[in-house]
Parts: sequence; C-alpha cells; structure tokens
Amino acid sequence: MARSLFPWSFFSRKPPYIQQTRFSYLHMKYLFFSWLTVFVGSWIVYVKYSSYTELCRGHDCRDSICDKYKKGVIDGSACSSLCDKDTLYLGKCFTAKASSQVYSGSWGDLEGVIKCQMEEAPRYDLGNEMEPRKEAVAFNKPNKGTSVERFREMILSHLKVKVGDQANLANLATQVLSVGDANKDGHVSLPEARSTWALLQLNEILLALVLRDREHMPKLLGFCGDLYMMEKVPYAPLYGISLPWIMEVWIPAGLRRRMDQWFTPSWPHKAKISIGLLELVEDLFHGTFGSFLMCDVSATAFGYNDRHDLKVMDAQHIVPEALFQEGIRQQHCEVDEDCLYGADCLTSCDLTKNRCTPEVTRPNLARACKALKDYILKGAPSDVHEELEKQLYACIALRGSAEQMEMEHSLILNNLKTLLWKKISHTKDS
Repeated sequence: MARSLFPWSFFSRKPPYIQQTRFSYLHMKYLFFSWLTVFVGSWIVYVKYSSYTELCRGHDCRDSICDKYKKGVIDGSACSSLCDKDTLYLGKCFTAKASSQVYSGSWGDLEGVIKCQMEEAPRYDLGNEMEPRKEAVAFNKPNKGTSVERFREMILSHLKVKVGDQANLANLATQVLSVGDANKDGHVSLPEARSTWALLQLNEILLALVLRDREHMPKLLGFCGDLYMMEKVPYAPLYGISLPWIMEVWIPAGLRRRMDQWFTPSWPHKAKISIGLLELVEDLFHGTFGSFLMCDVSATAFGYNDRHDLKVMDAQHIVPEALFQEGIRQQHCEVDEDCLYGADCLTSCDLTKNRCTPEVTRPNLARACKALKDYILKGAPSDVHEELEKQLYACIALRGSAEQMEMEHSLILNNLKTLLWKKISHTKDS
C-alpha cells in the first residue's frame, strides 16, 4: 500500500505560533497568580503589622505609670524595678484589646505575665467588660487626707457591691490592705492606697484575692498603679498548639480543631487537669466570698503547670454573681440572645418588660463539662469511657442555676471527680 502523501501527523501537529500563544498564556497566568499571591500576602502582613502596632502599646502604658510614680501619685512593689532600676521587663506582646495590654515579663529571677489597663472612663457595659475601665487620669482615689480606717470602709463598700453582703468581707478587706502595703512597713501610704484601689476594680485581682489559698489562680507577684504581674503559667492554652499568625490565616477552622486535639497531654494528665477544673467550679460555687460565674469556659482561658495543676489564664470573664445579676437586669432585650455576657453566660429575656432576667440558664458545671467533653473522652481508657461519657452528658444537660439544683449539681460533680480520681490515683500522675 502506498504511503499517503499527506500523513495525519502533519495535520495533528500544532503550528508554532499556536504553541507560542499557549506558552504566553500560561506564562501570563503564572505571573498573574504570582503577583496576586504576593499582593495578598503583603496585604495580610501589613494588616497584621498595623494591628500589632495599634494593639501593643506597652511602652505607652509603662511611660504613663512611671510618670505618675515619679510624681508621687502612685506606688507599689514593682514601681522601683519598673521605673528606676529597669529590672522589670515587658517581653512578647499577647494583647488582644488595646484597653488591656498583656505581655510576657521578667522580674529578676521571676517570670510572669504583665498586664496594664489603658483608656476610657469607668462604666459597666455587658457588651464588653463587667468591670469599670480606667480613666485616662486615674489614681484620684482615695483623696488626700483619707485615713486608713476610712480607706478600709471604702474597700468594704466596694466589695459589697462586687460580691454581695458576705459575712466575712472584713477578712477580705484585711487581705486587700495587706497587699496594698507594698513595702511591708505596716502602713499603707496614699500612693500605695491609690494603686490598691485601681487594682481592686479588676475582676482578675479580686479573684486572685478570693482564691489566694487555692492552687487554681496564679499568684500576684507585684504591681505599680494598675500595672501588675501575675505568676507565669508554663502551659497554655489548656490544649492545642500555638502557631505563627501567618499559618493561622490559612488553616481551616475544622482542621485547626483537629490539630488542637492532637497536641494534648497523656490521658492521665488530662484527667488530673480536668479534676482541677471541676475543683475550680466547686470553689466558685458558694465560695468563701460568694459565688462567681464562669462566662468563658474555653481552652484559651486556662492553662496548667508542670504538675498538671489547672491554672486560670484569663479571669476577665469570671465575674461575681451579684455583680452579674445587677448588671444583666438592666440590659434591654428583644430575644434571649440579647442576654449573653462573655461566651457562655446566657439568661432569658422577659418580654413583658424587655429586660433580661438575672438567673443564668446553665450553671458553671454544665459549661465546664461541655468544654471537657471532647478533651477528656479522647483517649479515655475503655473501662471508663462509657461511664465517663454518660456522666458528662448528664452534666451538660444541667439547666437552671446551681442553687436551684444544688443536690443534683453536687452529685454529678462528685461522681465525675471520683470516677477520674479512681482511675489515676494509683499512678504517678496523681
């Protein structure tokens, strides 16, 4: 058979100009997406850098505090180290809101977390904080000439507003005065009193005093004005892994949650940490100085130390129940969702008055169990998994305030603690 004069391969071969056009198109497409990637990446870096410089204003806070210290307006155990000796350093910035500056810190051999309040006049606002925020020209109380006894009365009145009229508030007031005597000379000076009064407005300091003898709250290491340093919590958040922000931007939320579950301690250690959270719930329910509500029970609010003792990382949303109820009553509402404070404290809306009711719909224990469910069930030994799951779901189902269901609340809490403790009590993890 004779060969074809026009082989098919001739027709199937693309002309050179078509190949060049295709190459140019691919080249342009590659350049466009490369440019787009660089542009988006640069924009993200710029936004993050702008946010960082806008949020992280520790030098402004330090300058403001030291200016008042050098003028004799305030004083405290950390003032000299911060302002004169330069032995108290602000390190890495963890600030999430400009009004509350948060940094890692070192003070001689001590490591901790330094916090400083900034801006805005005191007000109660359920949409933001349930604590007054600092005035730009704060530290004007107590007034010059105020006696120690009068200052003690001011403290007692303030504590009654915060936690209610408790029988032993006098003991708490004594603790406050003891902390205020920064140089331990047996006398609270006016500058020391002004620093103490400013600190006392903050929920975290109040909780540190209330839980002073308990292991769940980091210790107050020192203060100057309302800048203060808390004991460092070595491991935080409660579980998960900290990633550079540039990686956080690109990781989907679902994958991020799964990754967090991968980076957790061994199950016996998780059990001990969980017992710590349950004990914290116990301490805050009908505690020595009244009840407190945990309005953000998330992994980021807690951490733990080398002995796997639970530590509160962020006490901003652990509020006295009396203060919460007083504030939420005045909140206007159209639906129940309008009566939410923090992430977890929800009450119902009274549609006849369009005001929020004072009682939370779920107690601290139910919210803690919800936070613990995935954490403690993952990797649980087979001989306790089923019972543990049953107890946790019974706990999550709790409704109404703890006072309304005190017996059921106490029973579930004790059952969970006993179940976990029996499983680890014979191990070195206990």
